[in-house]
Amino acid sequence: MFSLFREPPQQAEQAPRIGILLMNLGTPAKADAKSVRPYLQQFLLDSRVVEIPKIVWLPIVNAWILNTRPRQSALKYRKVWTPEGSPLRIHTERQRKLLAGYFTETGRDDVQVAYAMRYGEPDVRFALDWLKGRQCDRVLVLPLYPQYASSSTGSAFDAVAKVMRRLRKVPEMRFVRSFHDDPAYISALAGTVTRSWAQNGKGEKLVMSFHGVPRYSIEKGDPYFFECHETARLLAQQLNLSDDEYVVTFQSRFGRTEWLRPYTEPTLRELAAKGVKHVDVICPGFVSDCLETLEEVGMEVKTAFMSAGGQQYNYIECLNEDPDFIRALRDIASRHMADWLAQPVPDAMELMLRARRKVALVEAMPAKNGK
Repeated sequence: MFSLFREPPQQAEQAPRIGILLMNLGTPAKADAKSVRPYLQQFLLDSRVVEIPKIVWLPIVNAWILNTRPRQSALKYRKVWTPEGSPLRIHTERQRKLLAGYFTETGRDDVQVAYAMRYGEPDVRFALDWLKGRQCDRVLVLPLYPQYASSSTGSAFDAVAKVMRRLRKVPEMRFVRSFHDDPAYISALAGTVTRSWAQNGKGEKLVMSFHGVPRYSIEKGDPYFFECHETARLLAQQLNLSDDEYVVTFQSRFGRTEWLRPYTEPTLRELAAKGVKHVDVICPGFVSDCLETLEEVGMEVKTAFMSAGGQQYNYIECLNEDPDFIRALRDIASRHMADWLAQPVPDAMELMLRARRKVALVEAMPAKNGK
């Protein structure tokens, strides 16, 4: 495979392909402090994630956070780590394979699917290199964040743009901004809830926990808060829930600044204190189970609810490899690529003629000395 940043002097003419790049947040390579540290450093120094001037923030990160938090985070990662590795990486990798399989089964061998992590490996440069090596001259970037936030989707765009700035021959690019209200995505979520109800019984409340962001980001114009509530409304509508049968909360608060409210763990404690005995908890903003869903919501929040008087706590797993979700990804991607998919793939004769024309143009080019 040639480097992403060096064009080979002569390429055999091949049929162009369409690339789909799935992007997720990321994960450390191993569940130990040594691996967590560079992952956290990359994450915390992203100016989209922490909007504090670097001159102020950098000393705090290096002197305090990176000397204490990696060990703490590594302990949490060990609770959810599997023999295959990080749950987030495993699920994202499987989603890639299944999505690619859908296109192959329908005869679209010209569609290639790659995945990248915003932080950690495989990175965006590697994934785009992989697509480029497979002759993808059109690329659809599909971040696996249903609701748009500057700190997630916006950061994914930055990572892709950074690679593109160094590439001489830029492919045609498209970017999926969000799919928070996509009917197939909402339907897939509803399916996970109804299956949980069938297996465990229906709780008194359905708690929809989304990843939190600082409140100031919404005040600056970020649509995340509103898209989360729209997802919740549509999901409740499909499940025929009344307003008092579900609640929207926000988790994973970090630092002292105010984040979106209500916070997930305190809300669960309050529900238990008010006499709610049975709750179902789902994380609609995460399409793959990860540390924040399995350890924070599946373990820590559950302990808080049960210790406050709750009796039954059902965590509903993320969409992961759910066939309905993979079909939703296929439909979302296909809509954004409709005209690309409609274009005929050049046959062997047309490719040969293109190659000959290129050779003829090069041969007819004047030499450097003008002769």
